[in-house]
Amino acid sequence: MSDMEIKICGITNPEDAVAARELGADYLGMILSRGFSRSIPPDEAVDIGLAAEAPLVAVLVDESLGEAERIAGSSGASVIQLHGEEDGDYAEELRRRGKWAIWKVVRVRDPEDVTRAVEAFGARVDGLLLDGWHPDRPGGSGESFSWEGVGALRDRIPHDLKVIAAGGLTPRNVADAIQALRPDIVDVSSGVELQVRRKDPELIRAFVRNARGEK
Repeated sequence: MSDMEIKICGITNPEDAVAARELGADYLGMILSRGFSRSIPPDEAVDIGLAAEAPLVAVLVDESLGEAERIAGSSGASVIQLHGEEDGDYAEELRRRGKWAIWKVVRVRDPEDVTRAVEAFGARVDGLLLDGWHPDRPGGSGESFSWEGVGALRDRIPHDLKVIAAGGLTPRNVADAIQALRPDIVDVSSGVELQVRRKDPELIRAFVRNARGEK
């Protein structure tokens, strides 16, 4: 697990971004669609990304193609994470419009949701982010899913399609999730927070250490 990549999501300020990067985060996720508890404007994302010198993941929810392209371009995103009801045609077209990678979120209720997502998106995106399902929220709910059930299907996912594990991860359970799912990247937000919009450096440190099997 020493080479496990880590994304810290829900970053809202430069201090948390710099701390996350210094503690070992490979990606910083920022919610650039409006109306969510951790949303920030794209121009703030630029400043935060520059302060931390880390690849930015722009989290978007059901934006029009033109608006998604504008937001991702103005924020300097390296990755666009689609967290809404976007379909394969949308994802493919958005990937064509920029140099960014595209990750599509799968809200997992049962393992076959992942199989269906591979069929619908596998050739059109660069990664699938596996998140817990919540009836009223597109993400960030802290809900988990059956790691063992999805892990049994891991070999059905093409090797060139990144698997990003999210949903209810914390420093205490991330090692177990990695063992079950064998992801390429693990993603945490509320699991390393003091409160909404404020990260805890000690929780980030513990998460990174446990994700990478460090002592």
